[in-house]
Amino acid sequence: MSKLALRRCEPCRSGVPPLSDAKIQPLREQLDPDWKIVEGHHLRRDFRFSNFRQALDYTNRVGEMAEEQGHHPDLYLAWGRVGVEIWTHKIDGLHEADFVFAARCDALLESEPEA
Repeated sequence: MSKLALRRCEPCRSGVPPLSDAKIQPLREQLDPDWKIVEGHHLRRDFRFSNFRQALDYTNRVGEMAEEQGHHPDLYLAWGRVGVEIWTHKIDGLHEADFVFAARCDALLESEPEA
């Protein structure tokens, strides 16, 4: 589990600018390589599963974590796949909390129960 995954998502304040490319890179390097930075605006990753039930269970676990952390990603559920997109809507871009949430999504995958 990464150090980022051990942190809580801290909400950003209004008026805080989105992260610059220079600040994004060190955070990006702490995530699984499957996470992509899309247009410098949001994080995206597709998680693969053996069946629909595993994908649904993972989606629900991410949803529960999102409520607990107060950080709400866009989730896309399909057979054997869950797409996760993360950005901070308040600043319409990336914040450090987005990287924390992404790392926590990875940690959920590491603790995924067998189907």
